[in-house]
Amino acid sequence: MPTIEGSILAMLTALGLISAAGAQDAGAPSREQIEKALPKPPYSPYANRDFPTRPFFGDTHLHTSFSFDAGAFGARLGPRDAYRFAKGEQVTASSGQPAKLSRPLDFLVVADHSDNMGFFPDLLGGKPEVLADPTGRRWYDMIQSGRGAEAAIDIIFSFTQGTYPKDLIYAPGTRAYRGAWQETIKAAEEANDPDRFTAFIGYEWTSTTAGNNLHRNVIFRDGGDKASQVEPFTTTPPLGSDNPAELWKWMEAYQNKTGGSVLAIAHNGNLSNGLMFPTVEAFGQKLDREYAETRMRWERLYEATQTKGDGETHPFLSPNDEFANFERWDFANLDASVPKTKEMLEFEYARSALKNGLKLGQTLGVNPYKFGLVGSSDAHTALSALEEDNFFGKTTPGEPSPERLHATFVDNPKTGIKIMDWQVSASGYAAVWARENTREALWDAMQRRETYATTGPRMLVRFFGGWDFVPQDANTRLPAQTGYTKGVPMGGELRAAPQGKAPSFLVAALKDPLGANLDRYQIVKGWVSKDGNVEEKVYDVAWADAERRKPEADGRLPPVGDTVDVANATWTNTIGAPELATVWTDPDFDPGQPAFYYGRVIEVPTPRWAAYDAKRFGVQPLPGTPMTVTERAYTSPIWYTPQ
Repeated sequence: MPTIEGSILAMLTALGLISAAGAQDAGAPSREQIEKALPKPPYSPYANRDFPTRPFFGDTHLHTSFSFDAGAFGARLGPRDAYRFAKGEQVTASSGQPAKLSRPLDFLVVADHSDNMGFFPDLLGGKPEVLADPTGRRWYDMIQSGRGAEAAIDIIFSFTQGTYPKDLIYAPGTRAYRGAWQETIKAAEEANDPDRFTAFIGYEWTSTTAGNNLHRNVIFRDGGDKASQVEPFTTTPPLGSDNPAELWKWMEAYQNKTGGSVLAIAHNGNLSNGLMFPTVEAFGQKLDREYAETRMRWERLYEATQTKGDGETHPFLSPNDEFANFERWDFANLDASVPKTKEMLEFEYARSALKNGLKLGQTLGVNPYKFGLVGSSDAHTALSALEEDNFFGKTTPGEPSPERLHATFVDNPKTGIKIMDWQVSASGYAAVWARENTREALWDAMQRRETYATTGPRMLVRFFGGWDFVPQDANTRLPAQTGYTKGVPMGGELRAAPQGKAPSFLVAALKDPLGANLDRYQIVKGWVSKDGNVEEKVYDVAWADAERRKPEADGRLPPVGDTVDVANATWTNTIGAPELATVWTDPDFDPGQPAFYYGRVIEVPTPRWAAYDAKRFGVQPLPGTPMTVTERAYTSPIWYTPQ
């Protein structure tokens, strides 16, 4: 690595201020020469900045009535309504009540299912071709008689189990399908308002064979001029496939045809029953370097938290992590047809995938799981309403009502698995560090993984890694200036440690202006040990009330406290801190071990959406219903590679 003096000498030589020969002299250059040669920084510390200065918050995963399951559940709002709501307008929810966000979002992806896109409006309208099919007629009669939720479950189960009637499949190439896709594009084009609000064109590819979730959201960087040249990829043969490798081929074909760009975001590994993050084979093919390169190319992000559970880690996988038991959905696969076993968990969660990715990187030469993190909703209501006190549920039957605290979300009589509405999580949002609010800038930031996931609050989180950070770097109101100068941001990579140095991390977090104070900032590390095992450790690096709260003998930090008044669904910000910042250096660093690091920011406890419902509707929650929540954010990792 060149020295600072060497760099200055080279620059001065290039500028002609000293000769090449003079550059070899021990006494050259003088301080005066250096000061004259170097450009002076402007008085304004904000001038000439060329890095992202704010995070943009949005949802990369929202369904409307154009999705056949959302429509059957009762969603009557379409893509245009979804964009209006995300922009901050008040709308009337499908349940008939007014809905509005506390603050507008910065961007939104309407990601309706590609399979059978546009089918439900025809089913609801009683289209003769749909009613001519006995199953179509049965579903129509169920919806008309007020049994829409039951019809939705039946539709989903028939799709996941491969019994969906062939005559009811809305496939690419048909007029109805093409029309639905064009309406989706048109809604995004009308809503897109560069520098104010970004409406991405996208869809969800919904591989759910045998009920195992391998879903991906596909997001276009482009406008309708390019997106309209294709139709979405589906899972239904012969035009579609349930194999992600075939989706990647479709994505490559799109880019080759149009010159555009797309990326895919997987989600809900916790419902894949061990298939989301394979380490040996996928769809009967042994994992090889080509698989790793292809997956890493197209899947730069992973949706780590959403309404169907948190996907960061699991207590079984991270027994020493006191915050691992968070909004768990570990019952079964997507349709609850196959119960979960502990052996499946390792291949379902983000942290274990990141760890296994390090090991695969050593054996395959490429790490297939070098992904960043985002959160999003997967709401099927057209409403990205994920705040605990403004939660409009996952589906229309789960929109606010006196009944939802006691309602059943999924009930599979064959397996006896039942999931209640109170187990649905009010999560999450994607935060993207970009230079401006445009499709191109946001998509590019996603591609470089400069993102983080939040379970709902819009906290501001910074995470930089490098070799030269010092404690004083955290004592500034502009940590990014130093972060980008000395290191790499979240999603970046560090290579080949300088002799005698360990990586240091400049971290900072600022509370959501409307939300709770912060409890702590943690750094999660994963690495491959010398014996080839994958390891992990969670470090508390900055926390509130540091003078009083000292780590105990076992290294654990005492709890921050709890001010939640459950009965009144309130809390006070008398504990915690509005901001946290520090520089932390890895005390256990081994320059020969591949590793990753990511930040996790924990808020002080606040009322969960169930507490707000109990208060507002005067309903007694069912036993076991959690009434408080510790909201959080997860940054994309920074990877260390020895060579």
